[in-house]
Amino acid sequence: MFNWKARFAAVTFALGFAAALPAAAQNVIKLSTTTSTEASGLLKFLLPAFEAKSGSKVHVISVGTGKALELARNGDVDVTLVHARPSEDKFVAEGHGVQRRDVMYNDFIIVGPTADPAGVKGSKDVIGAMKKIAAGKAKFISRGDNSGTDQMEKTYWKDAGARPEGSAYVSAGLGMGEVLTMAAQMQAYTLTDRATYGAYRAKTGLVVAVEGDKKMFNPYGIIAVNPAKYKNINHKGAMELIEWITSAEGQKKIADFKVDGQQLFFPSASSAK
Repeated sequence: MFNWKARFAAVTFALGFAAALPAAAQNVIKLSTTTSTEASGLLKFLLPAFEAKSGSKVHVISVGTGKALELARNGDVDVTLVHARPSEDKFVAEGHGVQRRDVMYNDFIIVGPTADPAGVKGSKDVIGAMKKIAAGKAKFISRGDNSGTDQMEKTYWKDAGARPEGSAYVSAGLGMGEVLTMAAQMQAYTLTDRATYGAYRAKTGLVVAVEGDKKMFNPYGIIAVNPAKYKNINHKGAMELIEWITSAEGQKKIADFKVDGQQLFFPSASSAK
């Protein structure tokens, strides 16, 4: 007679044992990353190819860049893929990360309602457009989450010397997809990376208002968490992912990723820094 109790106990033990294994033993690589790489669909396109080749499983934690770096700083992940170069350089300089490499780039854009109440549509001057949005008291939705996009937005407002006041400025504390949805609902402007906008354009009906300014360049970097700082880090797995995503194969996959026929990320891998 089959002993179900014994079988259940054996399975429970096996699952518990597997859960107790370190990430490296399970071939699990923990990746913290910005919401744009997840919301755009890029990671769903990229990672299966890497996982099939490496035999590893990538566990993705998609948050704003600030939180992604915090997770890496605390040793909660093995590797981080983000887009806020000053914060990345500080992270490495403070000894939290090693082997930072360029991966890809796209650009930031300001999107808004088709009515364009601030009259900024067609502008290629992001600071001038921000000044007009503030002066016209047009509604603006901010990420407000210390993401790479949020950090860049704050830089633009500082350079503009003003930002919308009172209820015209909403600090959402949300990811890019949610902010785009809010902007559509409230007929407001927002700063977004082009990739996430591409994934949400049809859902929101928002249009590109400002693009093409060199200040809106948006580079992405990948960094391994320093194994000397955290002994349980899966550094081998982190470096396998870094080597693959910056290889000719990984870079081609990035270039091949398109939404509605439009390329959203452009490969830019270079040597370790």
